[in-house]
Order: sequence, then structure tokens, then C-alpha cells
Amino acid sequence: MDFEDAKEKYIQAWGTLGSSWGINKAMAQIHALLLVSPHPLSTEEIMEELQISRGNANMNVRALVDWGLIYKTYKSGDRKEYFVSEKDMWSVAKQVIRERRKRELEPALKMLDEVSRLDFGNSAEEREFKRMTKDLRKMAKNSDKLLDTAIRAEESWFFGSIFKLVK
Repeated sequence: MDFEDAKEKYIQAWGTLGSSWGINKAMAQIHALLLVSPHPLSTEEIMEELQISRGNANMNVRALVDWGLIYKTYKSGDRKEYFVSEKDMWSVAKQVIRERRKRELEPALKMLDEVSRLDFGNSAEEREFKRMTKDLRKMAKNSDKLLDTAIRAEESWFFGSIFKLVK
């Protein structure tokens, strides 16, 4: 397998994994391309490399910027925007955790907090609802604490040491 085949295989695999992480294939492929690119790429270069439309490229580049996974940069004397990816994979993982937490866990916790404050009767169905939502809320809170610990791991000497071993 030559370099171009290996690069294509990697970009395709990252794109497939993206759907497991809750992002679309093109967004993951753009991220993969920028991760392995030694220099910033313009939207046109991304479009050409991945054979995607301008709209698809623009929409997904904006989403990656919103996620904090890629950044805009400029080249002196050129009016085009270029994009570069965060290269430190631990920083990438923490940023994905932050975004997924904000987009998925926090709204679920808000809803569970709201529902848990409601006062119901005492039928079997209402008791089961209270029990289940209480358990879900507890699990979500514990997940939130775990994610917070992972995000702040480098601030703690103990967890920082463990994560350095993992790196």
C-alpha cells in the first residue's frame, strides 16, 4: 500500500467512525484530513481532496470550528481562509468530551432535574416513573462528574499522572 492509499483508507475509516460519535461522515473526513495535513488547507483544497461540494465543505468546516476542533488561519498576502486542526489528540478528545457533554448530557440533566421536581400522586405507575427518573438522574450526574474529572485530569497531579501513562 502506498502513501496515498494509506491516507485514503485512514480518512475513510475516520469518516465511518464519525457516525459512531454523533457527527456526519463528511465532518469526520474533513477533520481526519486536517489532522494529517502538515499545513493549513483552504476550503477549495478540502473540496478537491475529499471530492465534496462547496456547501458540504463550508457547512462541516463551520461545525468543526464551532466544536473547537479546527481553527481559521490566514496566509500573508492571501485573502482565503485556511484551516488547521488541533494536533494534540488528548486535547482533541477533551474537546469532543466537552462538546458532547454540552450538547447531550447537559440537556438531559436539565430535563431530569425539571421532571424530578414535579409532584405526582402515588399510583404504581407514578412511583415507577419517580424511581426510574431518579436513577437516570443519578447516573447522568455521575457521568457528568466522570467527564469533568477526565477534562480536568491534567490539573490534578494524580489523574494527570495516570493520563500521561495512557498517552
